[in-house]
Amino acid sequence: MSKNPHFFEGIMSENPHFFEETLIIFNFSYFLVLLHNILFLHPPSMKHLLLFIFAVAMLIGCGKAKATDADSATTLEVANSQLAPAFDADSAYSYVAKQCEFGPRVPNSDAHRRAGDWMVEKLRQYGVQVTEQKGDLKGFDGTILHARNLFGQINPDAKERILLMAHYDSRPWADADPDPKNHKKPVMGANDGASGVGVILEILRQLQAQGSKIGVDILFSDAEDWGSEGDDESWAMGTRYFVEHPIKPGYRPSKVILLDMVGGKDATFPQEYFSVESDPALVASIWNEAERLGLSSMFPSQPGGAVTDDHVEFIKAGIPAIDIIDYRPATGFYPYWHTVNDTMDNISKTTLRGVGQTVLAYLLSSSSEQ
Repeated sequence: MSKNPHFFEGIMSENPHFFEETLIIFNFSYFLVLLHNILFLHPPSMKHLLLFIFAVAMLIGCGKAKATDADSATTLEVANSQLAPAFDADSAYSYVAKQCEFGPRVPNSDAHRRAGDWMVEKLRQYGVQVTEQKGDLKGFDGTILHARNLFGQINPDAKERILLMAHYDSRPWADADPDPKNHKKPVMGANDGASGVGVILEILRQLQAQGSKIGVDILFSDAEDWGSEGDDESWAMGTRYFVEHPIKPGYRPSKVILLDMVGGKDATFPQEYFSVESDPALVASIWNEAERLGLSSMFPSQPGGAVTDDHVEFIKAGIPAIDIIDYRPATGFYPYWHTVNDTMDNISKTTLRGVGQTVLAYLLSSSSEQ
């Protein structure tokens, strides 16, 4: 009995053609042995000739099967690319990288201020009417955070409003880093913060290019990551302030889609618990879009964890909200969460594209239904 019951599962995940390729190698070895016996050890009897023909047929058959599998995969990829809306992963990646160029966007820092200014400029560039919401918020440690939420709208006259959001601040401490010496260093937040902003900016660029009439609101929230484990109220302070102090009198989005940690390599996005409880229909619609685009392995239709995140503040106020967040059932959040290695080295254009295309496809389908 194997000490590791997932041994073959691990091999197959790394190489889905493992057994097929093993069979080809076996048949080729058998082919060589038969050829040797026919030419050197015996006269070419009918038995050996038949076995020789069988080995050749198996080699050809395996080769054809493998080619057919590859062709099918290529055809599926082409079909899915035709279904998917335009989304430039290079562009989204550049937006993530630009935020990281400022350094860790820790509240009250110069990098935080300059990154906020850049985001306002980009939002306006894509036709978004921007409003800045500022407030002094008291952290769990007594620090006063000069928070700055960035809110914008496209097609503000549309009655149905979908709010896309991500937090843009970086965690001040890499307290999940395996090296205790790094626990007081700030986190770059390439994935935890910048990735969600980057995907949303590219979605906005595409919506502007297509002249979409859907009512989309944007919130880049502040002071999400100045929290303490075990104190749920110490997280998502910027979003809580936004919900408790409406940016406009009576403002209330129809639904909220939060993007958090949407750029990690090998990311998976199961259905977060509070999201399913809040709006199962919205979750189903977005995950169905992912399946239609051939992204069901990235968006598995299975339960994820219960995550204390920005979306919970909207749910508390009775507003349907969901969280698209990288969560891996076996290990939790992505490996570099709250460490000094949450950097551009660990950002995947494939993940950015998958999330961006899925959300954009949902928005466009919603627009066609209105």
